[in-house]
Amino acid sequence: MSKVLLVDDDVELVSMLAEYLQQEGFEIHAEHDGEAGAWAALSGDYAIAVLDVMMPRLNGVDTLRRIRQGSRMPVIMLTARGDDVDRIVGLELGADDYVPKPCTPRELVARIRAILRRSGVAANEADDGPVQAGPLTMWPERREASWQGRPLELTSTEFNLLELLARKAGHVVGKDELSEHGLGRPLTRFDRSIDVHVSSIRHKLGPREDGQSWIQTVRGQGYQLVKV
Repeated sequence: MSKVLLVDDDVELVSMLAEYLQQEGFEIHAEHDGEAGAWAALSGDYAIAVLDVMMPRLNGVDTLRRIRQGSRMPVIMLTARGDDVDRIVGLELGADDYVPKPCTPRELVARIRAILRRSGVAANEADDGPVQAGPLTMWPERREASWQGRPLELTSTEFNLLELLARKAGHVVGKDELSEHGLGRPLTRFDRSIDVHVSSIRHKLGPREDGQSWIQTVRGQGYQLVKV
């Protein structure tokens, strides 16, 4: 049974979501402010956290920032519908995905299952040795990666995206395929999630000797990891 941490100050909404998630086979724990939510998330007891952006004491963005200082656990942000700023900031800080509010419990369950499936089950199914692409080595079964011989810290979604790019190094990977593999859902119109995640990966890899990025943008098609 997967343990889900819900962090939202809307007690009524949390109660409704918790009841639905429990019916779907999840074990739920709820906190109603960011401070308590961060402590709970860093306990290591949960498979995934769902954070609301607007909360007392410590808002969702700051809560996520604190979690990322000590954990790579998958995190889904609940954002106000149409609020692109909070959404992009959350993704840049390491959120794995977001769900606009108001959301249906069914949609949230689908997102949770997609993230957990990509971060756990898929890795177990891919236990076929390391993936090598130039200075990058990835061990899908251990969810670990190294870059130029040093450990590379990646969120769950970043790992999924980089693994796909590494397996297809030298070839263009479309955003639709990246979204399905990294987020477990189809790419929607105006969704910049993949772009933000790729930008974060680029920052972690740093530039090549010629100053260009290791991950190239192929306009109108997708992204390509440079093959060495």
